[in-house]
Amino acid sequence: MADIAVYDHLRPTTDGVPPGVYRVVGTASESVTLLRVADGDGRRAHTGDIHTVAQRDLDGFELAENPDDSRSVDLAPGSLVKNAYWSLRTFLTTLAADPVPSAIALTLFVVGRFGDGVVPLPGTVLFGLYLAGLGAIVYIGTGHY
Repeated sequence: MADIAVYDHLRPTTDGVPPGVYRVVGTASESVTLLRVADGDGRRAHTGDIHTVAQRDLDGFELAENPDDSRSVDLAPGSLVKNAYWSLRTFLTTLAADPVPSAIALTLFVVGRFGDGVVPLPGTVLFGLYLAGLGAIVYIGTGHY
C-alpha cells in the first residue's frame, strides 16, 4: 500500500481485524496503529478498539472514506440545538449548585448593566461591575469555582 499517514482511513479486506473503518493514529517504521471509528457498514462508532498492524500486512487494507464526512446535513442543526440545550442546562445547574457566589455575581452583572440612573455611580464603575459580574458568572457556571 502507498504511504500511509496519520488520519488516513482504512478498511480491512481480509480476516484478522474486525470489519469497520479505521483511522490511522500512529505510524512507525515497522507498524501502523489503527483506531476503529466505524462499524462494518461505515456508521460512525466510538469503540476505542485499537489495533497495531505490521507495515507488511497493510496489503490487507484499502483506503476508505472518513465516516465523519458522510454525516447528513440534516443532522447538524438538530445536533447544534441539542448541544446548546445541554450546555445551557449544565451551565445553569452549575450556577445553582453555588447559590451565594452566583447571586453575588448576578447582582454585580445586573447593577452594572441596568444601574445607570438608578445607582449613583459613574459609568465606568458600572461598566466595571458589569464586566466583573459577567466574568464571575462565566467562571462559576463553567465549574471553575
